Amino acid sequence: MGDFLINSKFTNYQYTICVHVPETEQPKEGFPIIYILDGLSYFPLARQVVKLQSKNSLKTKVEDSIVVGICHQEGTMRERRFYDFTAPSKKYHFPEHTKGKLVELNDFGGAENFTRFLMGELKPLIESQYPVNKIKQTIYGHSLSGYYVLWNFLTNPQCFQTYIAVSPSIWWNNRELFHLLKDASPNKLVSLFVIVGEREGFMVDDAKHFYEELPSMNKQLYVADDENHASVVPTTLSRAFRFCSQVSFSR
Repeated sequence: MGDFLINSKFTNYQYTICVHVPETEQPKEGFPIIYILDGLSYFPLARQVVKLQSKNSLKTKVEDSIVVGICHQEGTMRERRFYDFTAPSKKYHFPEHTKGKLVELNDFGGAENFTRFLMGELKPLIESQYPVNKIKQTIYGHSLSGYYVLWNFLTNPQCFQTYIAVSPSIWWNNRELFHLLKDASPNKLVSLFVIVGEREGFMVDDAKHFYEELPSMNKQLYVADDENHASVVPTTLSRAFRFCSQVSFSR
């Protein structure tokens, strides 16, 4: 099937979907799968990490996995990220550090429709074309898509078994995720890995606070030494995918 375009009736947007499938023998239960948000930025690197490290899984602890990059179109990526990855709200609060740059966007709150796209359109299509292990599914997001990963984890924990949120924008809309966190309950079938760079200022405190407030479950927090908001992704992808495999083996 290869890379392809998909028009979503839920988001009214066309995404480019990039797919990496292992060339090794297919397991009876299918391959684990990792969905990469902001795929235009991170799919090539994620694919290479899985492709190279899975060649020696015994040492690297990274499994042969299908990797799916969900890509916005380059010309509209900035605007669409703020629609697809943010939850609906009657009002939006923009903190001082955004310096007024978000007010002009006007279109937020499409996370529910994006989830409908993921669950109702993309995942069924992928599962019809590739040998997917439906109990080893991961979603990965960074920054604003990391916020979406946490939002999805709190509101739709049945969508994936593993959630990886890197430098999540917990600050979004006056830290609204903490309100959802109050109603969260433990789920032994779901795992969460929160990663943040040591040099990300207030985002480190947000990540630590969020992690501490989580109910008892399979969770990890990693603060990457001397990394910033941009460098944290390439320096932690291996650790993130190792977490996926360790969770898989423990089930």
